[in-house]
Amino acid sequence: MSNASLAPDYETLAARFRPLFARIAEGAVERERERQLPVEPIRWLKEAGFGTLRIPVAQGGLGASLPQLFQLLTELAEADSNLPQALRAHFAFVEDRLNQPDSDERQRWFRRFIDGELVGSGWTEIGNLKLGDVITRVAPAEHGWTLNGHKFYSTGTLYADWIDVYAQRDDNGRDVIALVSTHQPGVIREDDWDGFGQRLTGSGTTRFEQARVEAAHVYDFSERFRYQTAFYQHVLLSTLAGIGRAITRDAAQGVASRKRIYSHSNARRVREDVQVLHVVGQISSWAYAVEATVQQATHALQTAYDLHDSGNETLIAKANVQAEVDAAKAQVVASEAITRAATELFNALGASDTRTSKALDRHWRNARTVASHNPVIYKARNVGDWEVNGNEPTFIWQIGNGE
Repeated sequence: MSNASLAPDYETLAARFRPLFARIAEGAVERERERQLPVEPIRWLKEAGFGTLRIPVAQGGLGASLPQLFQLLTELAEADSNLPQALRAHFAFVEDRLNQPDSDERQRWFRRFIDGELVGSGWTEIGNLKLGDVITRVAPAEHGWTLNGHKFYSTGTLYADWIDVYAQRDDNGRDVIALVSTHQPGVIREDDWDGFGQRLTGSGTTRFEQARVEAAHVYDFSERFRYQTAFYQHVLLSTLAGIGRAITRDAAQGVASRKRIYSHSNARRVREDVQVLHVVGQISSWAYAVEATVQQATHALQTAYDLHDSGNETLIAKANVQAEVDAAKAQVVASEAITRAATELFNALGASDTRTSKALDRHWRNARTVASHNPVIYKARNVGDWEVNGNEPTFIWQIGNGE
């Protein structure tokens, strides 16, 4: 029986977190203006059990299905779009454990997450790096393994207890995932992410200097769950959908409360101006379409999970292709519609709403930053190649210097 068939009612699940989301939203503008890392909001989420959403109820978690997980991430992104992305690696690692056979080691991970521990990301390397090279190395040691190297785009690592590190084994050259504890001197985390958006995701540099890794915490990369690329993308899609919700909210509230009008406007009150209402209606409709598209795509992801241990390779392969294609289609739609909505927002408001104190520019900056991950132009190409030629989409890729 799949986790989805035992999933709780969504409204019951969401009611547990909505007061917390409202509390998080109250401080979002100030955190943005002052560049205050959301350490407290992350702690609130941990204490509320948010990190256990996908762990089955019978094993101490909340038992959410994948559509439910991503809908909750959309609601969280409406409150603060930094937070779902900061938790991206955590939910991906939980998903990977769910796809592995049950074992004492898997149960230990579940217990850690139930205790509130989180996982951050350490995959991407920058600098003079050839395409396909992995500089970060893990080597056998007396205590288990030793990890050396550095990563950038270490999303969520500033808030994490563990880091999911993509590395290469010194002894046999195989690509692996090493789970390294952040609670040691050999892990140095730097808050140096300087992107113009998603500033509080903790996506800076992480350095590993003779960091200790437990013997059981190195996994061959080939064993990672099959639909991981689509899963990672869905966190970003949910974030874009949540930003769309926030834009709609701020547009509606801004228009409803605005008192200043132009002499050549269409009404004595902005809230009755048909052209302004048209703009808000467009924004709301774009946000609605994106959220519906993103939610529809999550069902293909759920199917891939439900089939992962079926033993039917034909069905498994088909489900994984569909999950990747659906995620790509949703990315094409969301990347254009939400950035457009974030710009159109200012046609509903006025020049005074461009003041930094309101931080409304964060919606476009954050949406554009999220949409820049995993280039959308290649996703559209993959979809076209699938539709025309039947060629499977790109599942795994690397980045580095070309020839």
